[in-house]
Amino acid sequence: GDLRSVLITSVLNLERLELDLFRGRHHWVPATQRLFGGQIVGQALVAAARAVSRAEQVHSLHCYFVRAGDPKVPVLYKVERTRTGKSFSVRSVKAIQHGQPIFICQVSFQLSQESPMQHQFTMPAVPPPEELLTQEELIQKFLQNPNLAERYRKHLNKIQAEDVPIDIKPVNPPDVFCLEPQEPKQLFWVRARGYIGETDMKVHCCVAAYISDYAFLGTALLPHRLYRIKFMVSLDHSMWFHAPFRADHWMLYECESPWAGGCRGLVQGRLWRRDGVLAVTCAQEGVIRVEQTPNQSKL
Repeated sequence: GDLRSVLITSVLNLERLELDLFRGRHHWVPATQRLFGGQIVGQALVAAARAVSRAEQVHSLHCYFVRAGDPKVPVLYKVERTRTGKSFSVRSVKAIQHGQPIFICQVSFQLSQESPMQHQFTMPAVPPPEELLTQEELIQKFLQNPNLAERYRKHLNKIQAEDVPIDIKPVNPPDVFCLEPQEPKQLFWVRARGYIGETDMKVHCCVAAYISDYAFLGTALLPHRLYRIKFMVSLDHSMWFHAPFRADHWMLYECESPWAGGCRGLVQGRLWRRDGVLAVTCAQEGVIRVEQTPNQSKL
């Protein structure tokens, strides 16, 4: 319905302290008790967007996570107006906690320019979101199995209890009862929960930044399901914005991991509008440390 998205009213609603200094608070904290990377990227983009004119739109951002975020205190975002040009402007953002940077980001904005040079990949052919179950419905389906081992029941209940402000419909959900290696690719239909509406495109880009980090790095784990995760955290995150979109409308998130090694994994993603237009491209590398587990059945 018309319920305003919590991503707009709360998560990405920064408090201005000074001209280019903002404070952000936390909505959802993962089980790791570290701040969700998508929240930091989204809030940093909000801060950068407040330091440019309404006519300028974000076309790319590149950021590094340099320290773990503390969910017990707010985050300060300090913006530097690095360059304001005729076509492109650059803003640098530093996220600070306990007097130290936890995240640094460069955001580039562009005034609209037409060009005859255009091309894009083709969107994968997948079932529409109306034909698929939500992540919550899939978990409920697994929990109804009386033979589900208790430790997996607890894990699924924990996921179910998380208050993530995103609607997710996996296209090919992994079998929770199978530990066989899978191709490092996933497809999700995703959208912000609640209503955002027609507004400055920068708002939808900030919401997409939040969405883009959810379950993204996990794509690199699909070929390695026999291992137990000891530690997994994002190192960097990049996004390129290609075409207008509505973050509160269903978009297909196509994720793939071309490489993993050296305790790191690389993932790439594409957000497609339902009409087949490529809206956003993402890339991320993260630390992934695992340990061997006994090959046990989940039943």
